[in-house]
Amino acid sequence: MFKLIGVVAGYWLFGLFGGVLGLLVGSMIDRMRVLGSGGMNPLQNALRQAVFLETVFISMGKLAKADGHVSEDEVAHVEQFMQKLNMTAQHREQAIKLFKQGADPAFDIYPTYQRFISVCGNTKNLREVLLVYLIVMALADGHFHPAEEVLLAEIAAHLGYGPAAFKRMIEMVLNQSHFAGGQANAAAALDDAYKALGVTKDSSDAEIKRAYRKLMSQYHPDKLIGQGVPEDMIAMATEQAKEIQLAHDLIKKTRNI
Repeated sequence: MFKLIGVVAGYWLFGLFGGVLGLLVGSMIDRMRVLGSGGMNPLQNALRQAVFLETVFISMGKLAKADGHVSEDEVAHVEQFMQKLNMTAQHREQAIKLFKQGADPAFDIYPTYQRFISVCGNTKNLREVLLVYLIVMALADGHFHPAEEVLLAEIAAHLGYGPAAFKRMIEMVLNQSHFAGGQANAAAALDDAYKALGVTKDSSDAEIKRAYRKLMSQYHPDKLIGQGVPEDMIAMATEQAKEIQLAHDLIKKTRNI
């Protein structure tokens, strides 16, 4: 029964994305009625996933057009993302529509983030994963255009991150990717490792451990799925976690801790 309700309600609220999510949620509720209730609210989780995906594709379009030109690398990045989500032709059409909507210079992204905050704002991890993903997206063409950084700062502000916190996050993401790519200079690699964890060489062992544990907790797959990150996007978080682990291992080895 709840499968049908989920499909109808999901399609009415969110279109094709919502219809599919409604089917999944309806199935989950039907199973819960048989097996007993669990800890996660499936309706709330499905709503977060739908809003999360909508925000991602609109933001992708906005970022791609920020420098005035949508590059082939950026288009390829979006295509790759849709493939990972195993989208049907209809879902791809809706995703492309959202991307183009965001890429329209006249489009105001503020209402999109008002909606995101109203649905997902109480989950800090979800806000952070979204911002990290968009930073990675901005780097898809190999460089960080000033216009993209301005837009990301605006998005970060909508998500509740001030200038200092946003700058720190960019530095962490950039150095996580640099560290994962390897360094010819051992000192430079260690410097990147500290920055990847958001700490410095002057931080105590206890401070480094706390920063490491906090980051690994934020990127834990089960926690992210429970908060509304689509399962197919967890791979990105897993890659970030691997880079954080490598950075922490180097610091531990250097400090003999």
